[in-house]
Amino acid sequence: MTAHPKGEREASARRLGRRVPLVSGTAAVVIAILLGVLVMARAGRAPFDLDEEWAEDLVELRGPVGDVFAFGMNALGGGLVGVFVVPVLTAVVLLFARRPWAALYFIVASALSAGVVQVLKQSFMRARPEDILVASDTGSFPSGHVGNAATIALAIAVIVPTVWVYVVGAAYTVLMAVSRTYLGAHWVTDTIGGALVGVGVALVLWALFATQLERERLAWVDRAARAASTRAQASITPPRE
Repeated sequence: MTAHPKGEREASARRLGRRVPLVSGTAAVVIAILLGVLVMARAGRAPFDLDEEWAEDLVELRGPVGDVFAFGMNALGGGLVGVFVVPVLTAVVLLFARRPWAALYFIVASALSAGVVQVLKQSFMRARPEDILVASDTGSFPSGHVGNAATIALAIAVIVPTVWVYVVGAAYTVLMAVSRTYLGAHWVTDTIGGALVGVGVALVLWALFATQLERERLAWVDRAARAASTRAQASITPPRE
């Protein structure tokens, strides 16, 4: 068996590390497209039984508390706030933290995810539920709010890879999906499609930005460790003579 130099093994590991998110992300987007095709192929483009049952259950849960939650998520996840304010503010924070590659990755992921969602909406032109409580654009599949939430959640987790960030991001995406179906803006399969697109786009771009993001993250961690060490040294009181 031929031994491979250490540098070659490391390069191979990096290629494999980029290949996994690239393949996974592409697969997620393809599955979303296939789900849309399946939705449109149904007789009369009728919703699935799961769609109708989920919608009926959430309509029964409507009330003042649910309305505040759902309308709040509606404002946070879409329109000017979700599509422009949140990505730009996040990028500004990352730039102040000296994470320019992370800022670029976040902005590109947010923009590309929104673009893919709009292309699919216009391609499938699925009708929205009739019992809708908010004004929405044409095309129900996939959900733009959920796609945006999934992209933001995964992108932040890539930039700050800690367990609690993954947990909070997953919870945010699920809550966004629930709020969209609560408001009657989407069928539940629309939210699944949106999540697949959002995650898929973030994964594909992660593969493309992986090397720069990791180098930048390690440099940031090193700076933070040095700063903490300096503060610790400064807090030590010199012994009295």
